[in-house]
Amino acid sequence: MSEQLQDLLQLDTIPIAVTFHESQPNDVSRVDKVEASGCTYWKRASEGKTFYTEASDHYNCPIGCYTHNVALSEEQMKELENTLGLMGELGYISMDEVPGIPKRGETFHHAVYSPLEDVTGIPDVVLVSGSPKQMMLLAEAATAAGIGTENSIMGRPTCAVIPAVMDSGQSASSLGCIGNRVYTALSDDDFYFAFPGKHTTSIIEKLEMIIHANSELEKYHQQRQKDV
Repeated sequence: MSEQLQDLLQLDTIPIAVTFHESQPNDVSRVDKVEASGCTYWKRASEGKTFYTEASDHYNCPIGCYTHNVALSEEQMKELENTLGLMGELGYISMDEVPGIPKRGETFHHAVYSPLEDVTGIPDVVLVSGSPKQMMLLAEAATAAGIGTENSIMGRPTCAVIPAVMDSGQSASSLGCIGNRVYTALSDDDFYFAFPGKHTTSIIEKLEMIIHANSELEKYHQQRQKDV
């Protein structure tokens, strides 16, 4: 499935899968390095690595801990408050916005990150990054598959797209955030599209149709432009 997505969209970065588990996965090794942010694990998965994380592997990322519902100690809660306070002072976010940020309902225990091509079972969320045109095609395919949403373009924090997709059962686009772009080296020309893993097959089926339709419509509009 991953190869089809990559070929159809001509992606430079491989799609990744994220799956949450209550108990420790038996067939996957724990991540060998604690990263500065939760979204850095996306980058590692896109580089071909499969691993799982525990709650403590996310403690360096207070915002990610919030969106993923990682239980925090008093000290870590203070860091989260300080981070949010700095963002508020800079005018980056209003404290009134915080309760509306998507957050996982279940407490975080373990999460498996992997390339989509290496996933076993059905992942909770599939994450794809690419150009606006590539993500446009994916969004149109998701709508055709019945999991598109109106007003589904999200901003900061990027990691909130995961609980948003899980809670809604629908797809969502994320423009990213400056933290994510620093930690993952996401190109200034790219953004994210996420959808429930259980709909991967139907999205690929619709994507083939959507790409063909866009190709034909491109010719149609080009001809109309010439005729005007």
